[in-house]
Order: sequence, then C-alpha cells, then structure tokens
Amino acid sequence: MGRLGPTEIVLILVIVVLLFGAKKLPDMARSLGKSARILKSEAKAMKSESKTDDAAPADPPSDPAVQKRTIQAAPGDVTSSRPVTEPTDRTTQR
Repeated sequence: MGRLGPTEIVLILVIVVLLFGAKKLPDMARSLGKSARILKSEAKAMKSESKTDDAAPADPPSDPAVQKRTIQAAPGDVTSSRPVTEPTDRTTQR
C-alpha cells in the first residue's frame, strides 16, 4: 500500500488530461520548467553567497562575451531581482 504501479500512474495522467485539457498542459509544463530554473538558480546563488562570506570577494569576469542580466522572481517584481552573469550563445556569432 502506498506504492504506485504503472496502471495507477496512467490513470492519474488520463485524469489530469481530462481535467486541464490538452491545450493547457504545454503552458503548465513551461511554467513549471521556469519555476524549476528559478529555484535552481536561487539555490546556486545561496550556496555561492555562503561560500563568498567565508572567502574574499572575487573580481568580475573580464570576458566581453559574458553578459549580465537580471533574473526576476515574478514579472514586475524588482525587489527580489539580482544581476546574474551568463555566457552568451556563441553558436550564432562568427
């Protein structure tokens, strides 16, 4: 008792499709993916902040291909935004 078999999982998936409709599921999956990425970046930032509290602050990267952008927790929320350094996509640059 308490374990889900393949039959139960398929039944749950069928019920979810019937409740939410096939058109809304991609949007729900996309928003779930965004939430997971935000959670992952925030957890990584918390880990790096705890490490930098013990060590001296590092110099910013001097690579001109690295861009800074701001990740916001919610659209329009500027109180919890913070700058993030990410490399650019070099596959389209020549």
